[in-house]
Amino acid sequence: MSRPLTDQEIHNLAMNIVGKDLEAKGYEFIAVNSQLKRNPQFVCIDKNNTRFFVIVKTTQVNDIPISYDAIWMETFKIHARKNNAKVVFAGVGIGHKDNKKAPPNLNEEYLLQYEGLQLLDVELN
Repeated sequence: MSRPLTDQEIHNLAMNIVGKDLEAKGYEFIAVNSQLKRNPQFVCIDKNNTRFFVIVKTTQVNDIPISYDAIWMETFKIHARKNNAKVVFAGVGIGHKDNKKAPPNLNEEYLLQYEGLQLLDVELN
């Protein structure tokens, strides 16, 4: 019997998608945090040893790009600057294959909206 994925399971699915993208781009993981509402989800470095904080936001599949809370992100950028890190945002939309507003079911196909990794400027304006 199939059941809808929980919020944590959807978040974990999104993290797997973003984690594979980071690996494919050559990032090395320093830390991974899969708890909901805990940021960043990934701390990683690139081949130049630059540190990155990666924030994964999961939402419903929709027709517009996935965005972040700009005010909250400014606070997080301060944290990144203090830790000599750059910030990467990864929005992931996941939905049921027959109804994009419903959560996907366990072990079934799903809809995916993923525009990739978005590097955010952490320098002061």
